[in-house]
Amino acid sequence: MTAIVEPRSETPDPVQHDPPSFDEVYAAHFGDLTVQLYAYFGDRQEAQDVVQEAFCRAYTRWKNIAGYEDPVAWIRRVAWNLAVSRWRRARTALGFLRRQRPAEPQVDGPGPERVALVAALGTLPPAQRRAVVLHYLADLAVAEIAVRERVTEATVRSNLHRGRAALAARLDGGVS
Repeated sequence: MTAIVEPRSETPDPVQHDPPSFDEVYAAHFGDLTVQLYAYFGDRQEAQDVVQEAFCRAYTRWKNIAGYEDPVAWIRRVAWNLAVSRWRRARTALGFLRRQRPAEPQVDGPGPERVALVAALGTLPPAQRRAVVLHYLADLAVAEIAVRERVTEATVRSNLHRGRAALAARLDGGVS
């Protein structure tokens, strides 16, 4: 028995390359992509954020992206698109803020008369206080107060009279 030996070819068989793993691509290119985006943003944290987001999006599609001729190009494009979107959002927000009033108008606090009135109202019995507030501050008529409070108009007039008298005594006594 003679063995048949086939002559060896001078050219090697074509080597099939396995697609790179996600971890390999991440380790090899995260830093480079961050530097590129840092040059664009001028903010290292923002650059890291958009590159990280691009890698997160690539990770969820890695079976498809790994088969691309240049998977890093896809990740780079996504990172740049994210950077441009953030820049546009920031520009829009800044424009909105510039159109707003620069500061809220400053309003003076209550004067001493108002503070004294509120303090004096606090000393009245609840029925008298409600009658005075509804009539003088809410501009309700005696009939409307009677319906709201479920009392007679005479009771409302009585509460108003007693409330005014107590307020006059308290406010006149505090002013002297």
